[in-house]
Amino acid sequence: MTACPSPSARHGGRARPRQPGGTLFLTGHRLSGVNTRTLSGLGARTLLGGATLVALVATAGSLVLSLGLGLVPCRLCWYQRILMYPLVVVLGAAAVERRAAVAWTALPLVGLGAAIAAYHSWLQVTQTTCGIGAVSCAQVQYRVAGLTVPNLSLAAFCLVGVTVALAWRRG
Repeated sequence: MTACPSPSARHGGRARPRQPGGTLFLTGHRLSGVNTRTLSGLGARTLLGGATLVALVATAGSLVLSLGLGLVPCRLCWYQRILMYPLVVVLGAAAVERRAAVAWTALPLVGLGAAIAAYHSWLQVTQTTCGIGAVSCAQVQYRVAGLTVPNLSLAAFCLVGVTVALAWRRG
């Protein structure tokens, strides 16, 4: 096992040349040839990929609850699904294309979905019946880690919203 040569030894005893556009990491070494704008674009792409993953897990979870466990979604659950499902495709395409401006499309869906999920969560806490559809929206059908399905939906919409907003700022 050989020791790593010092920075001055790697450059023949001379000081290491400065590279424009590099970035400083915790180790104190500069990356040569790395453009900081590329790193921020990569950050936005990673955030959009994370938002896509959250939307995908929420979509898969809703399908498992209805198709796998046989739970019948109420009308508010359907509205939340209508707003969450397209986010998988929209955010996935934006992550691949590095398009942080997808926030103009995604954030209205996220905001409306979060509002419906918050209202649905409020109904489950304060009401015993709901006359919106055949299945009562106030009825708690299933809990995961103590959270109801609308609570999980609200968490997913909020997480997607925060990551998309961060990607938009970085992109």
